[in-house]
Formats: sequence, structure tokens, C-alpha cells
Amino acid sequence: QVQLVESGGGLVQPGGSLRLSCAASQRIISFYTMGWYRQAPRKQRELVARIGSGGSTNYADSVKGRFTISRDNAKNTVFLQMNSLKPEDTAVYYCNSVSPVYAWGQGTQVTVSS
Repeated sequence: QVQLVESGGGLVQPGGSLRLSCAASQRIISFYTMGWYRQAPRKQRELVARIGSGGSTNYADSVKGRFTISRDNAKNTVFLQMNSLKPEDTAVYYCNSVSPVYAWGQGTQVTVSS
């Protein structure tokens, strides 16, 4: 069973940066399209960034130009560099394969507030 463990969240002021990490317990990062999702209070989980097995990336319009997804196949880890953070980026962030979808991890809380 694949386990996904997210880390790197925290409290940051508007305009600040964070780097999230997601470690998978099995070698799935290099085989599947991996995505970073977020879920804000009282909202549905949304896909904000994804990276294909060939390295292509896509971003939600709300984060384009500010977030960068990357991966380290050797470490079976996916990253999300978040710059110019805004209060509306506050959410719990999760990673998962876009397809197939594995059991969700506990996520990592990102709070953007002054």
C-alpha cells in the first residue's frame, strides 16, 4: 500500500515563500503524473499543480507564475515551491498521483497571514 507523507507547511506572511515536500513509500513518482492539491475550509479539494512522468507541468491559473512543482525520482519525492504567497493560498496541501489515486496522506497546513 502506497503511503504519501507531506511536510513543509507552516505560517508565513503574505509575500513569503514555502517549499513543500511529499515522500512516497513506493516508487511511483517517476511512473505517474503527480499532483499537488489543496483544500481550504468549506471548499472542495482542488488540483493546483501537476508534473507528468516526462516532466511536463501544469498549474491552476490561481498559482501560475508563483508555484513550481518538481520531483526527485531517486528520492521518490515531489516538491512544491510556493512564492509570493497570498492569504487565499491558505489550505491543507496534499500530494497524490493524478491517476491512479492512492490513499490520501494527512496533508500539511499552509497558513498565509500577517
